[in-house]
Amino acid sequence: MRQHVSRLASLFAAVSLPLCAQAQAAHSAGAEARTESAYRLAVQQGPAALRGFLEDFPKGADLHVHLSGAVYAETFIHDAAKDGVCIDPAALQFAKPPCSGKLLPASEFSGDLTPAEQKLYDELIDAFSMRGFVPTPGWNGHDQFFATFDRFGGLNKSHTAEWVDEVARRAAAQNEQYLELMVTPPFGHAAALGKEIGWSAAMSQPNVSPADFARLRQELLDHGLRQEVAADRQEVATAEEGRNKLEHCSTPQAMSACQVQIRYLYQILRGNPPQQVFAQTLLGFETVEASMEAGQGGFAGINFVMPEDGYLSMRDYALQMKMVGYLHSVYPHVHIALHAGELTEGLVPPEGLRFHIRQAVEIAHAERIGHGVDVMYEDNAAQLLKEMAARHIMVEINLSSNEGILGVKGDEHPFPIYLKEHVPVALSTDDEGVSRIDLTHEYVRAALDYHLSYAQLKTLARTGMEHNFLPGPSLWAKPDDFGMPVVACRSQELGSQKPSSACQAFLRGSQKAAAQWELEQRFHSFEARF
Repeated sequence: MRQHVSRLASLFAAVSLPLCAQAQAAHSAGAEARTESAYRLAVQQGPAALRGFLEDFPKGADLHVHLSGAVYAETFIHDAAKDGVCIDPAALQFAKPPCSGKLLPASEFSGDLTPAEQKLYDELIDAFSMRGFVPTPGWNGHDQFFATFDRFGGLNKSHTAEWVDEVARRAAAQNEQYLELMVTPPFGHAAALGKEIGWSAAMSQPNVSPADFARLRQELLDHGLRQEVAADRQEVATAEEGRNKLEHCSTPQAMSACQVQIRYLYQILRGNPPQQVFAQTLLGFETVEASMEAGQGGFAGINFVMPEDGYLSMRDYALQMKMVGYLHSVYPHVHIALHAGELTEGLVPPEGLRFHIRQAVEIAHAERIGHGVDVMYEDNAAQLLKEMAARHIMVEINLSSNEGILGVKGDEHPFPIYLKEHVPVALSTDDEGVSRIDLTHEYVRAALDYHLSYAQLKTLARTGMEHNFLPGPSLWAKPDDFGMPVVACRSQELGSQKPSSACQAFLRGSQKAAAQWELEQRFHSFEARF
């Protein structure tokens, strides 16, 4: 009986559509079928052909991107040469001037290179990334990956606009339209306040209460924690202004990178003492809320970073989730994405694999989980997967990063399990500069390793746009169900260049829905080639 009712409902829905819209839908279905055939042929021809096919495939969003890790090593070396930074050839890292003794000026890499200089240049790129990395006893991929950040760190932040521009241009070249870049703005004043006010032993007890956090929050605010909010917001505003200038946006010479929308996630460093973590997290929530209230772009959410297996990260994990959970109750509109489950067997004791994703979801109210690799080691993993599916908690999948850092790949990765259990997932790059990849590479890898169909690739792209932190309601009537748009946009072809007046009004009122509509337009353009 239910099937009969469902068929009648589908029939009435089809009849209610204007004949023009029905014809357009049939045309779109034919284009998608032809594109699916072209995709299968590319898969049969191998990785190079598939790369060519997917280069222009509309990928929507990359939601898990650390700006410092997304920039390629060659750019950092170029910037160091301009800034007069030194190179320590023994440690293969940047050093502060003066460049005397064993320290060499990075400016040596600004002109023609001798064979010896070329050798050092190559060694620096290898040291700043995973290029050519081969594990040795006592030094694995995890060690190499996280060590890179200290080696190329310390460059002048005046280059931030150039770095954002580099990432935006690379995204535009691959038909991406939206990025959320993780950055760490200044928090020295907040850290100093946290240290000054201190952290009592009672605050680290399992029974720490929201009232305890509330008292500490008020004390930090009373001592001027908000003083850094304006500076933190200005840092990304300046980066956006500089990026727009480099890309000639709002001029006849505007580059395609101008079409890449960017928002920022405020990184909190989880490897610091609890008083500093709480102060920085509070500053992050305050900064994001101020940015959202201004409605001018900038920060869209927060995230926790640094190795999840670090001593303080492990010791204080539950406490940190409680911090975030409390601050969520005070700032309910601030979006939360959290690195959780970037762990695997052997990296930490078995007990450390049993609760990170669950606590991020249930205590910290994370809307998205970054990595989620150890999900099957969690207590009652089957129930957790059902909960994540029911609550539409998205997982940001970083295949190359997970292999490089954790050694997890292929059947060992939970990506197909998330798909099977209907947990929303989207592909992302994590640190494409360090990994020496791009988002197209991740799509190629996912397609080949997990035998995905073209329709599944479209779902991955749509899922990324569904779970971005842009303001406004979704284009889709039901979460993560891409079969039916909202009523206002239901009477025409998805992505139409001329939506109805009701649909136009809806799209004008929602940045998220407008971006999703653009993705559908890009699908139409891409599929029209086949």
